[in-house]
Amino acid sequence: MSTETFLKEIQAIGEKFLLKLQKLPKAEPVEIVCFCVVLLFIVTVLVLMIIACSCCCYSCCGCDGQPNTRSRKSQVRPTAR
Repeated sequence: MSTETFLKEIQAIGEKFLLKLQKLPKAEPVEIVCFCVVLLFIVTVLVLMIIACSCCCYSCCGCDGQPNTRSRKSQVRPTAR
């Protein structure tokens, strides 16, 4: 998929979303509730992705961007007798 096709697809989705928002005040209550549930789901997924990425980055690099060597686990091998 080329960048131009991707941008057109995103623009089409945005236009549909804006059209849906414009029609929302005249919509039936069931349609408003369904729209809110879908919107809440999307927001929840985005927030969870941000939390997951920030936790992963924090555990790997720490806040200063340097690798965190304290959290690495080292293997302990038994000594030969």
